[in-house]
Amino acid sequence: MSVSLNNDELAEADVRNDTGGEVKIDVERFNFYYDMFIALKNVSMQIRRNTITGIIGPSGCGKSTFLRCFNRMNDTIPNIKYDGKILIGGKDIFDRDLDVVDLRRRVGMVFQKSNPFPKSIFENVAYGLRINGIKDKNFIAEKAEQSLKNSALWDEVKDRLHKSAFALSGGQQQRLCIARALAIEPEILLLDEPASALDPIATSKIEELIHELKRKYTIVIVTHNMQQAARVSDYTAFFMLGELIEYDVTNKIFTNPSKKITEDYVTGRFG
Repeated sequence: MSVSLNNDELAEADVRNDTGGEVKIDVERFNFYYDMFIALKNVSMQIRRNTITGIIGPSGCGKSTFLRCFNRMNDTIPNIKYDGKILIGGKDIFDRDLDVVDLRRRVGMVFQKSNPFPKSIFENVAYGLRINGIKDKNFIAEKAEQSLKNSALWDEVKDRLHKSAFALSGGQQQRLCIARALAIEPEILLLDEPASALDPIATSKIEELIHELKRKYTIVIVTHNMQQAARVSDYTAFFMLGELIEYDVTNKIFTNPSKKITEDYVTGRFG
């Protein structure tokens, strides 16, 4: 499938991409291994504060592995190893003195399949606050309301906060998971194909929400959907077989990439 942007979309992309912000995530010569298999090879890139970075590439190219490195979710997998650096706010996240629990508070994550807890809508959002030791009921209520508003869900659920989260539609459940991530006030939000299981209307709502969230958060999104990457991302990184092939402002990746292999992928010649 060919991806093309019209003149209005290109103009909007130029405005989005003129960020010039501070570097929030700095990846330096990073390699990641599953036992003897190298999943990521010598990756270096910088992600700027309050931008949306899309990560694209064919299945098995290392996109989700890379995303899970930012909050060390891969640490739970046996026989992994890594070298190189990932700095967030100038601090190497693999330093021995780093508090991984605090890292995961600062770097929230939303998965491909919505995974609400078997609790009420309210308790799903309040969960992270409670496990972080917050007991003030008024504070929790205010934070839950604000998080639901920030995830564009409040108006749809405010009259049924104590109903089961499983009663929500798929798109609403995914926005609830985003609200749950936002409640503990992360600096970075990781989204692993957050709309891949949703219908076009729910997908549109998630994309609108991502645009709004960029005002407060640095967002990294993995997506297989080329049109979605073109619509929502300020910057796009193209991975192939564990290597970062090209990383640039989104409109350049999709209209004038530097490498032939990038052009072949984004125009649907393979992948």
